[in-house]
Amino acid sequence: MGQVIQFIPRSERERIRLIREARAIYDSIFPPAAPLKEQAARALTIPAVGRASALRTDEIPS
Repeated sequence: MGQVIQFIPRSERERIRLIREARAIYDSIFPPAAPLKEQAARALTIPAVGRASALRTDEIPS
C-alpha cells in the first residue's frame, strides 16, 4: 500500500519516445565508438599509415 504512482503526461511520454527514436537513428548513422579494449586490439592488426603523409611539408625531415 505504500507504493507511489507517478503520473506522466502524454506530451512527456511523446517527448521521450521522440528522443529515443532520434538517438536510434543517430546511432545507426554514427555508430558509437568501440570499447577501448577493442580499439587497442584493432590497432595492433591494422598497419600504420606512413607518417610523412600526415606531416605538413615544412615538417618533413630531410
